[in-house]
Amino acid sequence: MPHPEGYRKALRVMRLAAKYNRPIVCLLDTQGAYPGIGAEERGQAEAIARSTDVCLGLGVPSVTVILGEGGSGGAIALAAANRVLMLEHAIYSVISPEGAASILWRDTSKAQEAATNMKITAQDMVRFGVIDTVVTEPTGGAHRDPPAAIAATGEAIANALAELRGLDRETVRKQRREKFLNMGRTIGRIAS
Repeated sequence: MPHPEGYRKALRVMRLAAKYNRPIVCLLDTQGAYPGIGAEERGQAEAIARSTDVCLGLGVPSVTVILGEGGSGGAIALAAANRVLMLEHAIYSVISPEGAASILWRDTSKAQEAATNMKITAQDMVRFGVIDTVVTEPTGGAHRDPPAAIAATGEAIANALAELRGLDRETVRKQRREKFLNMGRTIGRIAS
């Protein structure tokens, strides 16, 4: 769960990569930004907003891989990339299933029902156009065969970067912004 300082450090590194024309790869596994009072006092919301804005404006190719959990705005702040990949058994959501169940039914034991209704799986995300690629995991999950999972993820990252190779800075920026602006429109067409 990143603190504001973590987002600011990530932005410094991303800006440095952009300055030297290097692609950015972000491996993401977070429940979301740290929600503590101290983090809020140090500008957590501002750090998330600035991170999202800077990521959208970078002139170099960027690829984010959601490894386990991509939660809330804390994840989106680092997933505003040209290509978003997601491991097959990962989840990506605005709130945890437990949090949604506690709000909707005041009963966290209904987390499974909430997760099903929230459509947070990699397969749902690719269908909605939120992510670009589902990375197949070894039988039983990535933790059963880490070398195979790492190889599959590396290959998916290489393929994503190859798709973006040779694009000028403005095209990279424009593609990324259009992807995120069209996201809600895609979801609206699927839902209706």
